[in-house]
Amino acid sequence: MADVKALTRRFYDEVVNAHNLDALEGLISPDFVEHEGFPGMPNDASAVKGFFGMMFEAFPDLHIEAIDLIAEGDKVVTRCTMSGTHKGTFMDIPATGKRFEIAAIDIIRYEGELAAEHWGVTDQMAMMQQLGVIPA
Repeated sequence: MADVKALTRRFYDEVVNAHNLDALEGLISPDFVEHEGFPGMPNDASAVKGFFGMMFEAFPDLHIEAIDLIAEGDKVVTRCTMSGTHKGTFMDIPATGKRFEIAAIDIIRYEGELAAEHWGVTDQMAMMQQLGVIPA
């Protein structure tokens, strides 16, 4: 069985924190399903590339820190923080120059060494408050 914790760390390190969308090749199943859906984005493998591409443009210093990784069978749950500075347009919101740091939970199911499904909960309200888009 694949080391799902190591695969998840590899995703955060090589894709997200290195801002390298090409590193998705070999990490995501062609049949990948995204269950956390983002407005206007598909729920397939292209969702991952589209979401992080948008995030890298809006937050050029985007970073995810995995705090806890808990694995059972073909799934891993990660408690993490996501942070970045708003320097580009995000969801039609012009750059504010403000920094955010929010909590998130990711659940990823693997088929072999490829991520096959993702569920997540991200504190989007705190993000919008920290960016000054809505009152705190």
